[in-house]
Amino acid sequence: MLLCCGEALIDMIPTALPQGGDAFVPHSGGAIFNTAIALGRLGHPAGLLTGLSTDLFGQQLEQTLTDSDVDTRYAIRSGRPTTMAFVFLNDGHATYCFYDENTAGRMITIGELPDLPDSVSTLYFGGISLAVEPCAETYAALLHREAASRVTMMDPNIRPGFIADESRYRTRLAGMIADTDILKVSDEDLNWIDPSDVSLEDKVSALLTQGPKAVIVTRGKDGATVTTSSGLQLTVKGETVQVVDTVGAGDTFNAGVLASLEDQGLLTKDAVASLDENAWRAALSLGAKVAAVTVSRAGANPPWADELS
Repeated sequence: MLLCCGEALIDMIPTALPQGGDAFVPHSGGAIFNTAIALGRLGHPAGLLTGLSTDLFGQQLEQTLTDSDVDTRYAIRSGRPTTMAFVFLNDGHATYCFYDENTAGRMITIGELPDLPDSVSTLYFGGISLAVEPCAETYAALLHREAASRVTMMDPNIRPGFIADESRYRTRLAGMIADTDILKVSDEDLNWIDPSDVSLEDKVSALLTQGPKAVIVTRGKDGATVTTSSGLQLTVKGETVQVVDTVGAGDTFNAGVLASLEDQGLLTKDAVASLDENAWRAALSLGAKVAAVTVSRAGANPPWADELS
């Protein structure tokens, strides 16, 4: 199983009304949630470890997961409310307004973490869950607990507006990066992590010295570049499509990378440490392909496997 660890929330998406004006319609979402359902739809055994509410919106999230073949046995349930994210779109690009105080997702603690069976081969982390406490500390503890025996991938998807204590966040993120096998960042994330004037390539090289076996940098339609600790560097271009919106694009890309590596039988600690050019080309190409489908339609709506043929 590929276990995605992080937020599940409701995206309130503006939708035009027949009589004019907009209404907000609740859509299941969240960065880690999106990656989980993308993996499920691609036909891979996926699960979600998250804080899940028993309220109406939590029930909607659980139903969406089930409908996309995602295992919910590791969800930590409570009666706290579901996180809400109101989405505002400008030329297809999304900005967000979050309501996250005392929510089911945010308030999970280290003591609530489940034991994981050997069948969980890979853990994936990221999103706003790494920025807000106490759940950020909970996910960091889980990563540190499991990193020695399972493949780990992280996409911090940094949102500075969520970070209340930058020094504390940077310290926690650095510790997680040290235990991560595959680190995926956008060029904006990379420049936030390292605000110095050196090149992106130098910033990636610095990250690789901290522990990851590979760093993937995405640049939207310009594609993605992977650089490995063994010195390999490879760029795969993005696919050209008519963009409707970018919600969930990076999350789906990450699912494509993980799905490809699993298809190739390479999601083991030893294999990930020595992936070759062919393996990475296939992984980045599938990531770009599934992300292109997602941005071509409204909301975070990853493709099913039969849509890729």
